Amino acid sequence: MDWDVIAMPDPIEQPPIRLDLPDFVEPVPFVPAEQPKLPRNVRDMITEAMKSDKVEEADAVVKFAMKVQPWFKDEIKAMQKADHDRRDQEAKDKAEAKERRIRQAGFLQLWTGQVELGGFRNTGNTDNFGVTGALKLDRQGIKWQHTITATANYQETSGAVTTNKYLFAYQPRFTLHEGYFVYGRTQYERDPISGYDNRYSLSGGLGRRLISNKAMTLSVEAGPALRQIDYVDDPSETQWSILTSLDFGWKLNDTVKITQTASAYVGSDNNTFTTLTGIESAMTKRLKLRLSYNFEHETSPASGTLKTDTTSTFSLVYGF
Repeated sequence: MDWDVIAMPDPIEQPPIRLDLPDFVEPVPFVPAEQPKLPRNVRDMITEAMKSDKVEEADAVVKFAMKVQPWFKDEIKAMQKADHDRRDQEAKDKAEAKERRIRQAGFLQLWTGQVELGGFRNTGNTDNFGVTGALKLDRQGIKWQHTITATANYQETSGAVTTNKYLFAYQPRFTLHEGYFVYGRTQYERDPISGYDNRYSLSGGLGRRLISNKAMTLSVEAGPALRQIDYVDDPSETQWSILTSLDFGWKLNDTVKITQTASAYVGSDNNTFTTLTGIESAMTKRLKLRLSYNFEHETSPASGTLKTDTTSTFSLVYGF
């Protein structure tokens, strides 16, 4: 059987694929997008912390924010720098205003001070009466500082005077550089019970403010001193000595403060060591309660008197 050969047509050619696209634009279009910003709640937290008067608190918040949001470290640092610049400018403006006020003020202006008053009265088996008082005035200038102090202690026991002591002192200071200062001091004392009617002291020398901040102050002084003493029973005499002193204050918090002053007159004939320790507790902005202990020791006291005297007082202090 014969088979006819069937011829197959050639394959159909496929036409090429053609896409109709819009004309190409050069350069490629760029759509701007805003840079990521510090989250609003974190920014508000930092801003609120910077309203505080204490820069340490604001810096602590900034440190925490950079730890939890490290991607925005530069933005946070910029906020911190702006806050520091603002504080520095405010401090500069305040210092300049204070300096202008001091330069324009008269000598009788800008004085601050405090008055201290305490006393006791006992009746019955013992009949005691005593009062203590003190006044301190201070004027702080640009270079000069003037301090005036006065104290009085009086006590009667069974009608006899057992304490009759008075002190007045004036001390100017002139600041040299970086806490160093020169000072002068004049002092008058009267204490017949301790054997002298009058004791005059004149001294001067060099001092140094070792600590000076809002919480703590500490200064020391040293220099030669001349003392004229009028004894009750012994002949008057003049003594040369070296005076060293210390003035310390420590504000534990907004209410409680500890104070300590000490001085030593060291000479060839007699040495006088005095310390006054006090603790103050604020009742109001201007009124405080004060408990103090005074210790005074003479190595060669007047005839018939003891070497050591101590006084404990409880008083009210009013500041102005």
